[in-house]
Amino acid sequence: MRRTFPWLLTAWFVSLSAANAQAQNHPQDARAFVEKAVQNELAKDQIDHTRWLYYEDDRKPENPVKQWVADTSNGSLKRILQIDGHPLSQSEQLDRINRFLGDTSAQAKARKSSVHDDQQATEMLQMLPKAFIWTKKGEDGDSTLLHFTPDPNFDPPDLEARVFAAMEGDMAVDTRQLRIASLKGTMIRDVKILGGLLGELNAGGSFDVERRETGDGIWQITETHVHINGHALIFKTISEQEDDVKTHFKQLPQTITMQQAKNELMSVPEGTVARSEK
Repeated sequence: MRRTFPWLLTAWFVSLSAANAQAQNHPQDARAFVEKAVQNELAKDQIDHTRWLYYEDDRKPENPVKQWVADTSNGSLKRILQIDGHPLSQSEQLDRINRFLGDTSAQAKARKSSVHDDQQATEMLQMLPKAFIWTKKGEDGDSTLLHFTPDPNFDPPDLEARVFAAMEGDMAVDTRQLRIASLKGTMIRDVKILGGLLGELNAGGSFDVERRETGDGIWQITETHVHINGHALIFKTISEQEDDVKTHFKQLPQTITMQQAKNELMSVPEGTVARSEK
């Protein structure tokens, strides 16, 4: 979620017998289930120190990129293959990597942004059981399907929470591992900031976050689709429009250095993604 919205933000009624429907759709039972899933996610995140190499196709209005990304304990390193629709030569890709490695200020800024986004994502995750009224829709294979609507008794602590709490949608939870597999929502009302003086985000905006298991018990966000419309002077961007897809995950050593990450990135053969999509 850029990923304040991103990975922040980021649509859940099957017909059952009357007895089962009554038990499954009891709001308190569903909320308790969501609370368990959230607490499990937070606990797993605390002990997850895995590092990953993956391909990212990040489509947005400004500076869309296609790139390989390698995670390290000191931040992420990126091998940009294409930016604004223009492919980069291998020498240009390497030059961008070397310039980043030589710029401690840029590295510190990237780490700060990443920490901020992680904190925002954690806060939004913690809000899930509190901000919505939950109902269970049923089961789909190994997944428990739930629907959420805004809880009128919830008092959003900040502006981003106000946007988040104006959503209605669906969530799928892997029942066996109690991991959130997808979260989809649509803004069902306009959100005005200071009566609209500083901005207004419009109903109809949506987000969709998809996750999957990339390693043994390790889950990662693989897709983020955010389409929030409106204008807000206090936000960094006037609108949030982004479709971000991550594929080709490969686990890296936990202690990998930036230089080793550079070697991993540059060792990926040109055209790897194109060949796999044929």
